[in-house]
Amino acid sequence: MTVRIFTAPIALLAVFAALLATMYLGYASNTEKNLHDFPVALVNQDVGETVDGARENFGDQIAAALVERVPADKVDLRVLGISEARAQLKSGRVYGAIVIPSDFTKRLVILGAGAVVPGEIERPVITVHTNPRVGPYTTGIMQRIADTALGQVDETVGRSLTERVEATLAAGPAAPAGDPISGAARLMIADPIDVIEAPYRPLDDGAGQGLVAFFYTLILLLAGFTGAMIIHTLVDSLLGFIPTEYGPWFVHQPATGISRFRTLLLKWAVVGLAAPLLSGIFLGVARLLDVPVPGPLLLWLYGTLAILAVGVTALAVLATFGTAGLLVNLVLFVVLGLPSSAATVPLEAVPGYIAALARFEPMHQIYLAVRAIMFFDGDAEAGLSHGVWMTAVGLAVGLVLGVAATLTYDRRGLHRAADAEVKLPKVLSTSVAG
Repeated sequence: MTVRIFTAPIALLAVFAALLATMYLGYASNTEKNLHDFPVALVNQDVGETVDGARENFGDQIAAALVERVPADKVDLRVLGISEARAQLKSGRVYGAIVIPSDFTKRLVILGAGAVVPGEIERPVITVHTNPRVGPYTTGIMQRIADTALGQVDETVGRSLTERVEATLAAGPAAPAGDPISGAARLMIADPIDVIEAPYRPLDDGAGQGLVAFFYTLILLLAGFTGAMIIHTLVDSLLGFIPTEYGPWFVHQPATGISRFRTLLLKWAVVGLAAPLLSGIFLGVARLLDVPVPGPLLLWLYGTLAILAVGVTALAVLATFGTAGLLVNLVLFVVLGLPSSAATVPLEAVPGYIAALARFEPMHQIYLAVRAIMFFDGDAEAGLSHGVWMTAVGLAVGLVLGVAATLTYDRRGLHRAADAEVKLPKVLSTSVAG
């Protein structure tokens, strides 16, 4: 018995530590290596230009080069029209966009001519739009993808443009001796593309560069998770099932003998009354701190649903597993939830085993809905409909689990009354007796 006092908790802590390290270190490391299916829009608006009697469209050539060179196993490059690209940026379905303007070929031709003809010229522009509303880390990933891909394209176009200018001058009626292109002009046409990075629909200052949606998600989940533990402990104490300690004072109320099912219903009623109040407090504090909340009523309603779903499920787990339910809830809602939430690092940049958890982990579902309300005007396609639906499913799972477990225990005579007979497995009873 003495040995088990040391070995049991240490063994449990070792397993817990291994799980923590696997989830959190795997989540934050090697994002470039883990990158897969990162959605980026490619828009080519270039209308082309007639050069020496032939129609040229350098935008088409660049778009084709990007499709060929961008690694398909890492980036989901979607060739879209400008309207569809804006719609997908607005709903968060793409994390960035590369836009080639309509006058790209015209400007590139003028740049080539300006290498030998005096006059004002401007480099052709390609715009890279980031989508900061999706998440803070996606902006950096989008910038790195664009820098790598467009850097290669810029070098190729510069080399081609230089050769074109040299060939044009050499074929002229009076080709100049020596280098016909000045050093400054040669540098200009060797690096012909001006890449401009601009956020699509920048966030307000109070949005914390997109992190405020994550922290709002976190407080909703913690309200349900920790609230369930507080309610579970206090109600059990008041009903006399567990003792309560106030510093050196020890109080143990007489057991009421209420059934497990009725006890769980009482706890669910408490969390049901608390959920709208807590959601309202969070919303009020957000407004006081000037956090942008474009849909306060919708956020209050969904916050209430999220707190209720997490609280009901956490209480059901505690009613089913007893003290072990504390650890089950911690792993389910926090340990597995944070890495798979996609609130900081997107799922497209985490290991597959973490991304798979997002299919059912509560924090990811809550984050999608909160982000859609706070940053995407409550757009259903931005994750609101998915988040609400999955939160409702989670609530239903908690209700079914709690009802099934407590009614089963009650019907088998496994009551919580102080004088109830405790039926232990033979091995366990022998160990306790020893």
